[in-house]
Amino acid sequence: MRAWQVTRLGEPTDVMELVDAARPTAGPGQLLVRVLGVALNFPDVLICRGQYQVKPPLPFTPGVELCGEVVTAAGGFAVGQRVVGTPAATSGALAEYAVLDVGDALPAPENLDDERAAAFLIGYQTAWFALHRRARLQPGETLLVHAAAGGVGSAAVQLGKAAGATVIGVVGGPDKAKVASYLGVDLVVDRHQADFVAVVKEATGGRGADVVFDPVGGAAFERSTKCVAFEGRIVVVGFASGQIPSPAMSHALVKNYTLLGLHWGLYRKVDPAAVLAAHRELLALAEAGVVVPLIGERVGFDRAPHGLARLAAGETVGRVVVTP
Repeated sequence: MRAWQVTRLGEPTDVMELVDAARPTAGPGQLLVRVLGVALNFPDVLICRGQYQVKPPLPFTPGVELCGEVVTAAGGFAVGQRVVGTPAATSGALAEYAVLDVGDALPAPENLDDERAAAFLIGYQTAWFALHRRARLQPGETLLVHAAAGGVGSAAVQLGKAAGATVIGVVGGPDKAKVASYLGVDLVVDRHQADFVAVVKEATGGRGADVVFDPVGGAAFERSTKCVAFEGRIVVVGFASGQIPSPAMSHALVKNYTLLGLHWGLYRKVDPAAVLAAHRELLALAEAGVVVPLIGERVGFDRAPHGLARLAAGETVGRVVVTP
């Protein structure tokens, strides 16, 4: 089968090689799937660089999120059934076939095509747990979403609107501002043109945002502490800026806000039942048409490294999906 392999650590376009590899074999409690679509994620870039928490031994096939058709059944999944999931440690999504542990596979949304189904898992699960499990977002609250036109940011926007929140979205540039407006953001802030702190304060009558969804880190986090409401919640989702902030705990004490971390992968290990419950909720929203993954780019299999490079450079909107 064709597969992309990382043979040394570095930028995706430098270290990924297209090879003819042996088709993987499913072990006990595993599914073998034919890959139908792969959603690229920023962790894929970090794994290629050797900067992610998980460091697979070289060489390895990258790709942490896919939609696939079951070839070898297990755990109640039937041959031919579409599933979404994260490949096992010994397998990667950027190949024609991949292996998934049964516990990391979920039924694909029936009303979404292969590409949108591939992009339905990590972003929406992350946003769901951040907004509902961690921040306990309530109807009528104000939600500030950074990178609102991005992959996980667009999911947070849709889920925030579905929860009845007023959503303020921060983006970088006019094209991304148009995307955020298309997604239903109530107030779009182009960070190149305006100070989102001032905008949030003005829009909320000086109160600030009740919940901040931050997958960016760096200055986005530091400035968010200036416009979070009394008893507000800042959910730290990631550090796409490459800068990990060091928050001043005295500031959180004086302003009476809460800092919340969200590592979705840990729920898969510690509370898999919660992941399954969230998936059921998300399936219902997808069936109702409330959430639809935003596909910004479709990339052919041969161009997968270039898709990752564009994602790393912040040049994309929504999700970048690779089609085998």
